[in-house]
Amino acid sequence: MKKRDVLNLIRYYSEHNDAAFRNEAYNIAKDFDHSGDSQLAEYIIALLSGTNTFVPQSTESDVHSGFLNKLPVVKTSLPLPTAIAQDIQGLINAIGRNVGIHRFLFHGPAGTGKTESVKQISSILQRELYVVDFSAMIDSRLGQTAKNITSLFAEINSFTQPDRTVILFDEIDALALDRVDSHDVREMGRATSTLLTQMDNLPENIVLFATTNLFSKFDKAFIRRFDAVIDFGRYTKSDLSDVATNIMNDYAGQFSFIGKNIRLFKKIMNLAPKLPYPGEMKNIIRSSIAFSKPGDEFDYLRRIYTSLIPNGNAVLTDPQKLRAQGFTVREVETLTGIPRSTVSRETKRGKNE
Repeated sequence: MKKRDVLNLIRYYSEHNDAAFRNEAYNIAKDFDHSGDSQLAEYIIALLSGTNTFVPQSTESDVHSGFLNKLPVVKTSLPLPTAIAQDIQGLINAIGRNVGIHRFLFHGPAGTGKTESVKQISSILQRELYVVDFSAMIDSRLGQTAKNITSLFAEINSFTQPDRTVILFDEIDALALDRVDSHDVREMGRATSTLLTQMDNLPENIVLFATTNLFSKFDKAFIRRFDAVIDFGRYTKSDLSDVATNIMNDYAGQFSFIGKNIRLFKKIMNLAPKLPYPGEMKNIIRSSIAFSKPGDEFDYLRRIYTSLIPNGNAVLTDPQKLRAQGFTVREVETLTGIPRSTVSRETKRGKNE
């Protein structure tokens, strides 16, 4: 974030220029996201959207001294396919019944909502969320990583109100390597064994989540330590389209400088040969809005089109091809900026040739 961004933000606020203020704040959030601080970026977006945020009262120190970092719990929309949403609801029910089910593994491709789901669950349960800092955990010195794991769980067990806590091992692949994998070094094998032992001894009133993109590489003994394993890779194209529409609706409600045309957006989604998972789709929509031309309320739709449709840039210069894809004359005008009369004329000329 540059000084200019802050000065612009203050100036737009003092001028009561709401559209410019929100646009500048959005750009600042995008800058934080690109620099790796996605948590702060999401918090800014939530504030801009007017979403009610929930940050539990702290029952522990805000930042622990060892290997845990506290995350702000931001309550935002998280659309999921029905099958996954039902599993999440069942998981929440199980935690609430205090029957000893408290260790959960979420697996699936990147961008499918694994980490975001943990944040949502923490918010619903009104528990503080702590994520394990793997950069501090893994050590090149012989035996030190295993010692650090022992220290981590000692830190977890030291919480004075463990029933108000959620622990997240985000992308636990860094520790949970297959101990019989030929590429696994002996040091990490010891670390994995230590992790298994510590998980066995974890008190039942502490809820632990782990996420991974490399489920097939895991040690089966490690997988057995979890009370439930949820697959986040169960998206159909229809699911992806529905989730993308929900994301688009959220952003359309946040920024007054873009035009809302959900019907046209859905047509683009249906036309795309392959839709990305929600994490990537969110970035595509967000970037398209952020980089759209000032004063051109539908430029973001053109950017989304070119991101998802093969040879999209070339097609957008040819109204006949757009009409052949099923877009109406009005929709072609929206996508290209070419007046409807010109679109109709060129379409008729193409049919006569």
